[in-house]
Amino acid sequence: MRYVCLACDFDGTLATDGVVPDEVLQALTRVASSGRKLILATGRKLEDLFQVFPHVNLFDCLVCENGAMLYHPDTKVARLLAEPPPRKFIETLIARGVSPVDSGRVVVASWHPNEGKILEVVEELGLDLTISFNKGAVMVLPAGVNKGAGICAALSELGLSKHNVVGIGDAENDHSLLTTCECSVAVANALPIVKEHADVTVNGENGRGVMELIEKLLINDLMDWEHFIKRHNIMLGASDNGRLDVRFRSHDYRVLIAGPSQSGKSTVSMSILEQFASTGYQYCIIDPEGEYDRAPRAVTVGNEHYVPEVEDVVRVLQNPDDNVVVNLLGVSLGERASFLSKVFAAIQNLRRLYGRPHWLVIDEAHHMLHPYWEPTFEPVYHEPGAVVIVTVDPAEISKTVLAGIDLVIAVGDDPEHTLRRFSEQVEQSLPEVVHTSLGWGEALAWFRHEYGAPLKVTINSSPVERHRHLRKYSDGDVGVQRSFYFTGPHGRTKIKCQNLFFFMQVGEGIDDETWLFHLRRGDYSAWFRDVIRDAAMASEAAKLEEDRTLSADDSRRRIKHLIERRYTLPIQLLGSPLTRSV
Repeated sequence: MRYVCLACDFDGTLATDGVVPDEVLQALTRVASSGRKLILATGRKLEDLFQVFPHVNLFDCLVCENGAMLYHPDTKVARLLAEPPPRKFIETLIARGVSPVDSGRVVVASWHPNEGKILEVVEELGLDLTISFNKGAVMVLPAGVNKGAGICAALSELGLSKHNVVGIGDAENDHSLLTTCECSVAVANALPIVKEHADVTVNGENGRGVMELIEKLLINDLMDWEHFIKRHNIMLGASDNGRLDVRFRSHDYRVLIAGPSQSGKSTVSMSILEQFASTGYQYCIIDPEGEYDRAPRAVTVGNEHYVPEVEDVVRVLQNPDDNVVVNLLGVSLGERASFLSKVFAAIQNLRRLYGRPHWLVIDEAHHMLHPYWEPTFEPVYHEPGAVVIVTVDPAEISKTVLAGIDLVIAVGDDPEHTLRRFSEQVEQSLPEVVHTSLGWGEALAWFRHEYGAPLKVTINSSPVERHRHLRKYSDGDVGVQRSFYFTGPHGRTKIKCQNLFFFMQVGEGIDDETWLFHLRRGDYSAWFRDVIRDAAMASEAAKLEEDRTLSADDSRRRIKHLIERRYTLPIQLLGSPLTRSV
């Protein structure tokens, strides 16, 4: 279930002249019976609402006074979300002839054309107040207080995400409400400007428009309106020399990121995670290699010594503001597919209840979703929802998974080969690809059902990804093929350095002949450039390699300085000399 909450305006939407018809009340009851929550957002004072609407108990929460107060009908507890304006403000309005002046617990209300006088008093007294309109009504509230802010406060108390809410309204003061919700709906009698900015405008006026929305909601969770809701699409990057933003759908979408090791898959995945985090889409990462400990706004569960518990994952995800990284280093390789099936089942249950986590990200997916995956997992995968799958080779992923992919993002030196591997597995012809080379941070994106040929995309940069790579290069593992090997001029040694930490540690103790052999050949700058992918450091190292006056100890010291300026090293190495002791 995507939309687990319906947020409604009162006057002009649910109610006509303050009256809500019985059939509208029955429709609201059906929404509550479906397991969804109901929020009523109104500019009215709570006491006024009680007088005209005795059915407040239908709602899980009331947002009153245009966002200044919350009220929970089940507990009868009210909470102010802002401080009321000073008494002198109201007294001055009355003295200036503003009439009527209606004060709530926070809101001060009047009618057009009194907004001019009200604004003069606000400026004269130096108050941080704003004016909001509602079809002739004028409401004065503290800055930042509106229906949208009130909805966010209500959702926080209900443990829900704004991305699982559909909102409906009619007037100027509903703009913030509709903007906050994932899907915004205007009734037919709404102001033209409200219709213009809403995702959808229904045919019915007032309560009949609400009933029309409810029918769509209960029949298919608003799936018919999916193509109208594009303002939340996720930014992948830019194409056509930066002139075209490339985006993909934020809900019920399946993405495959594929390419060889060290080809830029993590650049893409971390950029996407940044988008999820910044826009509030909750995600869960399955992290087999412990590489996502710096994922944005995420809590890590599990490590190399502790097998994560599914209950711990669920506990984190129950807070809509938290994301989770499930670290599988403590789970044996043979048990990971089974563990993933348990996590996946728990996530699907949460999605049925709360509509989230919105995204599941499976890194190194070939460890768990291979063609011979555990049969018990396949039945639960038939409705995967929104998922990002990261792998080295599409052919190493089950065809059941590949068949549902909407977007393939290929990285590396031969992205066309990766796309062909995918197309062969799903038995779909690959559109002609314009041969092009990819730089770092670039990819070929194939939207299987939306565009023709794959697009060359420059991926949005991610500061988190940069930090992650800095750590990986300093004390992680770049892999067997990409490690630096000290062999010496005669090839008598083969000392592996899988990161900068070991490079410096081995360099400290290696003999001068071996050190200078690699220095004179330009091996250090080549490794910095091709593996560490630090062009600036490689350029500086190349200058040292060309300086034949440098001794072994001098060059060691300067190479160490280059590295320490740019990378954070393990504390046991910081401050230790790289020069050889004699």
